[in-house]
Amino acid sequence: MPLSFLNRLQHVQLPVRVANPEEIRHVSVLLATGLIEAEITTLKPTSPYVCSRMATVIRITEDGRSEIAKMGNVPAPVKTFMQFSRGLRLM
Repeated sequence: MPLSFLNRLQHVQLPVRVANPEEIRHVSVLLATGLIEAEITTLKPTSPYVCSRMATVIRITEDGRSEIAKMGNVPAPVKTFMQFSRGLRLM
């Protein structure tokens, strides 16, 4: 659900890269509704098993922060991520 993904985003250091297709759909919905700023890019596939799209979430907008506040105290999910050399992380 996009709002639970938005809640997860508030607990990670931004910018963050997202490669999971379901999470990219969440990013797309949140971007379209103005709750986040993000870039969705299409990659050249290097093999049949590589994800062809990636999203970079840049920040949560004021509208996004207001929506998080409306949700109340939702416990933070425990999630690991990988860190890249330029400071971007993969959720």
